[in-house]
Amino acid sequence: MKRSKFLGFYLTCLLNEVFLALIRYNWRYLKTMIEVEVKVKVDHDKARSILKKIGAIKIKLEDQSDTYFTAPHRDFTKTDEVLRIRSLEERAVLTYKGPKLDDVSKTREELETPVDGITAKRVLNALGFSEAGIVNKIREVFKVGEIIVCLDAVENLGQFLEVEIITKNEKYIEISRQKLFEFLKQFDFEEKDSIRKSYLEMIHEVNYP
Repeated sequence: MKRSKFLGFYLTCLLNEVFLALIRYNWRYLKTMIEVEVKVKVDHDKARSILKKIGAIKIKLEDQSDTYFTAPHRDFTKTDEVLRIRSLEERAVLTYKGPKLDDVSKTREELETPVDGITAKRVLNALGFSEAGIVNKIREVFKVGEIIVCLDAVENLGQFLEVEIITKNEKYIEISRQKLFEFLKQFDFEEKDSIRKSYLEMIHEVNYP
């Protein structure tokens, strides 16, 4: 009986590692990138006024529902990893984020691929992954040169501004981060205003103070 339980646990761990390996390595639609990102709390009316003044181009408006998962074989809160399914109006995206790469921003290696949201969730549940929480938000996306600007209205949290630069090479992380903080000066933000916690972490703090 003990041997059977051990083999079952071993098989589950093995399947989990295989699944995460599929996420980490390139298959047909997988996108691998480093997301250099900074987040701050902001008033959206003020932010939109500044974006208009500097000539930002509005790209899209999305309703996003992010379902986050925990793994049965390691604690993502300790390894600083993220696994989520983002559900949009007509599609879903599976995303894995590695540990943060610095101490002042939310910069991470990110891998994502389009999925069928319902099927992907069933696969994760079958492998022992469980839901850690859901974050719902309305996101307005703008572009200013190479910088992507997101105005997020997050359910039960409020209004935020995220700015990011996508790169595929770690040697550009520092210069990209400097560009973002320089850009944020137009909104009267400094490095000390950077929020490194995820929306999920912030929601947990509100719900479980």
